[in-house]
Amino acid sequence: MFRFAHPLFFYGFLLVPLLVLAFVWMQKQKKDALAKYGDATVIHQLMPYVSRQRSIIKFILLISACIFIIIGLADPQIGSKIEKIKRKGIDIVIALDVSNSMLAEDIKPNRLAKAKQSISKLIDNLESDRIGIIVFAGKAYVQLPITNDYGAAKLFLSNISTEMVPTQGTAIGEAINMASQSFNNSKATRVVIVISDGENHEDDAIAAAKEAEKQGIFVYTIGMGLPEGAPIPVFDDNGFQVDYKKDMDGSTVISRLNEDLLREVAHTAKGAYVRANNMEAGLDKIFESFTRLEKKEYQSRLFSDYEDRFQYFLLIAVVLICIEIILAERKPKWAGKINLFGKKE
Repeated sequence: MFRFAHPLFFYGFLLVPLLVLAFVWMQKQKKDALAKYGDATVIHQLMPYVSRQRSIIKFILLISACIFIIIGLADPQIGSKIEKIKRKGIDIVIALDVSNSMLAEDIKPNRLAKAKQSISKLIDNLESDRIGIIVFAGKAYVQLPITNDYGAAKLFLSNISTEMVPTQGTAIGEAINMASQSFNNSKATRVVIVISDGENHEDDAIAAAKEAEKQGIFVYTIGMGLPEGAPIPVFDDNGFQVDYKKDMDGSTVISRLNEDLLREVAHTAKGAYVRANNMEAGLDKIFESFTRLEKKEYQSRLFSDYEDRFQYFLLIAVVLICIEIILAERKPKWAGKINLFGKKE
């Protein structure tokens, strides 16, 4: 297992392009200053030991040293000891709809953003439970296998967008089936939370819920959107809204919440349905509901000890700095006497 103990130091990388720009600007200033004294060829002959290449090499050495220092400060660590521990909790798989209709803004700032905010809060409230994430539109994909690494869960969650699934649609049934398979015969209490606007056009979500119920899996659903619906924004490549989605007749498409389907899915798999609104996304009520379920014991393997590796990166940085100090910007006098091509004056 590999991790960084202090990843906030990676913000130091923002300085690197600034240093590069500053160096380029300084080189240009030098060149412009020399140009005032005459022809560049003549000036170069007057200063035979000045080497522009050496100043570039020295700068590359310094920048490389800075990069290794930043990595060292972030403290890369390698897990060196695995410990098996027993915990009690619930296995949760969240199936999140990422179809374009989730960009509708009847729930502010939009349906998908509100859902992601609420999932993040849910992760903060978990203790010994495990969580996995599935994204779906016309197809379903595992975004995060079941884990108790809540930091990783929030990282994967932050990267979710409607561009992740190229096939448009809302395959709720496939998402439930994939979530059921993701538990891998876990003996813990298993819960699937489907977050969607319910516009299912791809498969039989009720049949998938029935199959989940046979396996003892509880399916909860959250309806993202309002019954009156909202248009679906269309964005350009730069992320600016340019229009709303139109149908074949040129009329604006209105995405409406399909509560009946989501309610029936939850009822079939002995879960509960909650409709989101602009005050809350419904996950708090769902969380209160399934925390009353029995928490069963499961075994987990965790890295309990980590070894620091920052010293190697700092050592490399020190070596690079020493080389930069030793390397002079001016050529040694003997360098001008070397005749690589064997020409005689």
